Amino acid sequence: MKIKAAVVDKVNDPFVIKDDIELAEMKATDLQIKMVATGICHSDEAIRRGDASLGYPVILGHEGSGIVEKVGSEVTNFEVGDHVILSFYADGTCDNCLKGMPTKCRNYADYNLSGTRPDGSDHFQENGHHISDMFDQSSFTTHTVVDQRNTVKVPKELDLRRLGPLGCGYVTGSGTVLNSLQPRPGQTIAVFGTGAVGLAAMMAGKISGCTEVIAVDIVDSRLELAKELGATHAINSKEEDPVEAIKKLTHGYGVDFAVDTTGVEPVMVSAIHALAQGGTAALIAVTAKNITISSWNDLCVDDKKVIGVNMGDAIPGVDIPRLVDFYQHGMFPFEKTEKFYKFEDINQANADSGSGKTIKPVLIIDEDYQPGK
Repeated sequence: MKIKAAVVDKVNDPFVIKDDIELAEMKATDLQIKMVATGICHSDEAIRRGDASLGYPVILGHEGSGIVEKVGSEVTNFEVGDHVILSFYADGTCDNCLKGMPTKCRNYADYNLSGTRPDGSDHFQENGHHISDMFDQSSFTTHTVVDQRNTVKVPKELDLRRLGPLGCGYVTGSGTVLNSLQPRPGQTIAVFGTGAVGLAAMMAGKISGCTEVIAVDIVDSRLELAKELGATHAINSKEEDPVEAIKKLTHGYGVDFAVDTTGVEPVMVSAIHALAQGGTAALIAVTAKNITISSWNDLCVDDKKVIGVNMGDAIPGVDIPRLVDFYQHGMFPFEKTEKFYKFEDINQANADSGSGKTIKPVLIIDEDYQPGK
């Protein structure tokens, strides 16, 4: 089957939309998805510019939403016409998956970051030549074929154009708080960076009952949105020292939890320094940057912890429906971060994401889609 897709031919190239891409044949547990929309994530840009690589040429995108067109012979939980969100792939059979930790799947990297399907075959080709995929799916396409384990069913009455980013950015930020840090009511949290991941983490802090939810950024408009979405305080770190400001807001102690979504060296260090005794910092940005800290002075003396979190420690089939419930109850208004773009404007949308002009660009792939149908 020939499809249209946005291809990056080599590192740092722009996206080029091609209409002659060959889509793989379905296997027994696969679904063929007609894509409706997809978010653009900073991980896509990191791979496009070469901070990480899946091999080139590559079709990126991993925050897709769409409608099931075909189902494989062994598919059990989906049928034609279902509305779905795409997320990462985990085999469900390794020891970590069986413990309910699919983000720690023993073969996670091979399945999601190798550029091929789990069995090593191609998802996409051009004139018979391999094109790498992302997350065993790739959503910068008009159609894709995915294993049923890549998909989560969502209610048809919701606007499918808005939901794709629940599969990565929003579940990563919220899951870092709800699954990994697990703050208790009355505790405090600071989130450094108010992009989509950071705002999701911040909203999760509010949902968790944190009494102080502190947003840190350098863009005033984003900080205003953070307050609209539930931040109790907003700090512009260009105008004041964020560590000092956070300690003033927390009786001089610092916060119980900090989340860094920027990947900027001094900001990551600030997230650690802003912690109270016994606090935990989650550094979750996709970044090539490193930090230098003193294990004794920065961590041991005050019993602080630094953790990395992959995909919010999420179980997509559990966490995404939970976010949908929060959204339907008005507790997780992620749609306020989104802006729609036409598929052919992918390079402008990506540039607007990189500049900070748009928090979460969403490409509308099926312009004939009507919400609620």
